[in-house]
Amino acid sequence: MNELYPVFLKVHQLETLLVGAGNVGLEKLTFLLKSSPNAKVTVVSKEFLAEISTIAKDNSNINLVQGAYNEIYLNEKHLVIAATDDKEVNKKVYHDAKKRYLLVNVADTPEYCDFYLGGIVTKGNIKIGISTNGKSPTTAKRLRQLFEEIIPDDINEMVENINKYRDTLKGDFEEKVDALNKLTVGLMKKSKK
Repeated sequence: MNELYPVFLKVHQLETLLVGAGNVGLEKLTFLLKSSPNAKVTVVSKEFLAEISTIAKDNSNINLVQGAYNEIYLNEKHLVIAATDDKEVNKKVYHDAKKRYLLVNVADTPEYCDFYLGGIVTKGNIKIGISTNGKSPTTAKRLRQLFEEIIPDDINEMVENINKYRDTLKGDFEEKVDALNKLTVGLMKKSKK
């Protein structure tokens, strides 16, 4: 059973530490920035792939720190991602982060993850997170592609219009919910065609 609780984090308001700047670090950083281009990330590594250096050069929210991992880099961080090719360093990052009650993800090691970076579909204000409970990233990728294809490109316009309509509604909470449910019931009918 998948017991994960989905959450959408405002990573542009949080401080993220990424330990490792090789291929896996690049994958994690790219994924994070694809979903949240203004994410604040400090990347610590002895060496950096050229692609990561280029990303950092073009994004003032990315801070590169050259050197070995040290627990001090966890100071003032909210999220931690360990993506080195050294399993012992990744375990150390995990244990250090847990001592500070920080949320941590160790790449390709589900038992050392408080959260997963699942598949994400974004169409304007609509964002759908997809999780396979860490079992099959390929399945999450295929589902992401499916949703990107079937969700109409103009859905954001609908969301914006419903938001404006919501602001005009009078009455208590239940009356507002009822009015919005009546307005959006057509979405289900259209998706069944």
